[in-house]
Amino acid sequence: MKIETKHNPPHDTDDCCSHDSPKTVGAANHQTHKHDHEHSDDDGHDHDHDHDHDHDDAGDESILKSRWMLWLSLGILTVFLVIRYILKIEVNRTAEFILMAVAYVLAGNKTIATAFRRVRRGDFFNEFTLMTIATFGAFFIGEFSEGVAVMLFYEIGELFQDLAVSRSKRSIKALLDVRPDSVTVIRDGKNVQVTPNSVKIEEIILVKAGEKVALDGTLVSPTGTFNTAALTGESRPDVIRENEAVLAGMINTEKTVEVKVKSLFKDSKLSRILEMVQEATARKAPTQLMISRLAKIYTPIVFFLAVIIILVPYFFVANYNFNDWLYRGMVFLVIACPCALTISIPLGYFGGIGLASRNGILIKGSNFLDVMTRIDTLVSDKTGTLTKGVFKVQKIETALDQNEFVRIAASLESYSTHPVAKAVVAHAGNITLSKPSDVEEISGHGLKGQLDGKTVLAGNLKLLQKFKIQFPETLSNIPETIVVLAIDGKYAGYLTIADEVKEDSAEMVSELKKLGIETIMLSGDKTEVATHVAKQLGISQSFGNLLPEDKVNVVQKLKDEGKRIAFVGDGVNDAPVIALADAGIAMGAMGSDASIETADVVIQNDQPSKIVSAIRAGKITRSVVYQNISLAMAVKLAVMALGAGGVATLWEAVFADVGVAMLAILNAFRIQGKKI
Repeated sequence: MKIETKHNPPHDTDDCCSHDSPKTVGAANHQTHKHDHEHSDDDGHDHDHDHDHDHDDAGDESILKSRWMLWLSLGILTVFLVIRYILKIEVNRTAEFILMAVAYVLAGNKTIATAFRRVRRGDFFNEFTLMTIATFGAFFIGEFSEGVAVMLFYEIGELFQDLAVSRSKRSIKALLDVRPDSVTVIRDGKNVQVTPNSVKIEEIILVKAGEKVALDGTLVSPTGTFNTAALTGESRPDVIRENEAVLAGMINTEKTVEVKVKSLFKDSKLSRILEMVQEATARKAPTQLMISRLAKIYTPIVFFLAVIIILVPYFFVANYNFNDWLYRGMVFLVIACPCALTISIPLGYFGGIGLASRNGILIKGSNFLDVMTRIDTLVSDKTGTLTKGVFKVQKIETALDQNEFVRIAASLESYSTHPVAKAVVAHAGNITLSKPSDVEEISGHGLKGQLDGKTVLAGNLKLLQKFKIQFPETLSNIPETIVVLAIDGKYAGYLTIADEVKEDSAEMVSELKKLGIETIMLSGDKTEVATHVAKQLGISQSFGNLLPEDKVNVVQKLKDEGKRIAFVGDGVNDAPVIALADAGIAMGAMGSDASIETADVVIQNDQPSKIVSAIRAGKITRSVVYQNISLAMAVKLAVMALGAGGVATLWEAVFADVGVAMLAILNAFRIQGKKI
């Protein structure tokens, strides 16, 4: 999959300050997200920045060089001001006009051209028209140098925005640029260099020390040590053993290893993560959409207020001077330019997504950064989410030969991907398994199939109850996870399975309590098991014996009570609940494709404590965005009032406008350095 950047044609795009993130060409899956209808981009066509924000791959130096006309204009204005105000040399008015007109055209030719183009399209109320009218007005009343200064500093502000967005994009692109361009595959006994997208499933690839793994697969070599930072945000080496999963993006840190490919390049977990990161910046937060909507009202109001400032005093002021009031109206227009808001808010959310990504958290849109700050209840699945999901058989109780019992159970369980089933199969070890037929998975219960001419059931006690098979009542009192076996309608024995709580699960519950967020645990395991794990973690409310539809019902009931829900899970059966929650969270390392695709937030290293980090990232971003809104509005209202009252000049207006924009951008960049 190729990553390429979207280039906007100069001064002729309708993207509202979007500074588009890299777009995916030929993406395998274009998701239709459950929340998209709430946060569509329909309002993204106001207050457009039609400037050349097309330097996605360019360094700061090339961006600065591309603005040579701007620097020439600045030089002309600087020389003129030195001559006139420092050396006190009078300049002929005609010469001054010609000199300043040249500087003005050099600085503002793109803005002026865009303004006229917009007016021809019927879009009069935009910042380009605003700046053009204000500077033309300055020339009309003879304030040539101030007119140039307004346009010049406006363009310098745009330049700073370009530099800020370029750096932010490079930071994200560095995060994304983790896939190798070529891979070594073993074909016909030879090592062949090919592109990753040409490798087929079940082929063997070689990964040398220091190389990145290109495709998802399983390790063929006995062991390997990998850096998983690209996927998890954690640089701690991870030792992987034969037949265990190796994911694209991992870096082999020691000897050359062999990996059997299990998915195509476009279907790897990393490719999907990259697609989702790129799509994330297209989803706008409610704050962004609010500013966009307000801009449609704000801009025409500003124009009409400027007209009122210029004309209405004629009827009330005794010594009315048109040029004086025109000047005040121009000051009002300049300071009213909404640049600080339209760039700093998207940049803030962009920074929040980047901050989360660097910490192993994929947030699929800026709207979900906002959602995470508002949740008051976290509902969590148990197995694979709060527990490791790495089960081991602890005890076997059966009247059959133990190896025969394990063979029958493991043969049927080999058709399931559930962690409990994997534990049974792993316990079989070197026992030769048989191939069952007519295998049927009964959701929330277990498996049914034909083996050696007999009907075999393997699952929980609810499975035996469903088929009206009698079993010892004492089995209901066993607190551990239990797998029971029935053959031809008769109970045949059971295995107990133990799971282990993740190291940071209790920490997550504790930290969420400090934030005023309640944790509720749901599990398909029996109530005794769920209650036992909940007590270990300090969770006050838990539910067991739940089918997938039961989990949906519990979450829906909580939502009906007015709670703002985040649900975290990892299995296929968690996908419906993830979709229902206000914020759906999936465990990304070992989670199912369905849950990862459905989720709004993906924890790439499966650590529950990262959920707290995601909430903190959202709170930091929201705080910075609100700071920028407050700063911009306060300064603008103050200087607009001063300009209307004749106190502020065009110089002060332009410095206030550009200054506020710069402060807002710098404030947004603080997000990048935060720790969560």
